[in-house]
Parts: sequence; structure tokens; C-alpha cells
Amino acid sequence: MAFRRIKHGACELCEREVALTFHHLIPKKMHRRTYFKKHFEKTTLNEGINICRQCHVGIHTSHDEMQLAKRLNTLEKLKDDPVIRSHIAWVKKQKIVTK
Repeated sequence: MAFRRIKHGACELCEREVALTFHHLIPKKMHRRTYFKKHFEKTTLNEGINICRQCHVGIHTSHDEMQLAKRLNTLEKLKDDPVIRSHIAWVKKQKIVTK
């Protein structure tokens, strides 16, 4: 799986065609901690997904960085989380605002 940053396309969570942001699967704030330095390679720490701003905000408001880093560090785990799944369902119903 290639981890590239793209600016527009389908959100990997809600699947809407919108402007995208890059979400690190292991938040950058955790990269300097000893646990993550010991247990993950640098390439793994820099992996991420391209998601819309609404999904990105929802992820970070529903879980703290440590939970995201240890428990929700793959796209599949994010999609399986009930809180995030509920947020994604809400986002899918929102109008796409273009600037």
C-alpha cells in the first residue's frame, strides 16, 4: 500500500470526492516517544491516509493521540471503531463545501 499525500480525491473514510488532508496513522506527537521508536520503523511511523477535513477533525476529537497510536493505527481499525463509524455516517450526509 502506497502512502502518498494527495490534495483532492475520495476520502478513505467517507468516500466523498473532496479536498483531502493527510492523517498520520500514528500521530506525529507520538513519534518521539521511546515506545514508538522501539516498536515501529520510521517508515511505519510516517504512514497515513488521505481523508477529508471533517473526518480528520472527527478522529481527533473522538480519541486522544495515545489511543490513536496504540489502538487505532490502521485504516481498518479506524473504520471498525464504533465512534468513528458513527461520525463517518454523519459526514457522508453533509454537503460538500468548495471554496
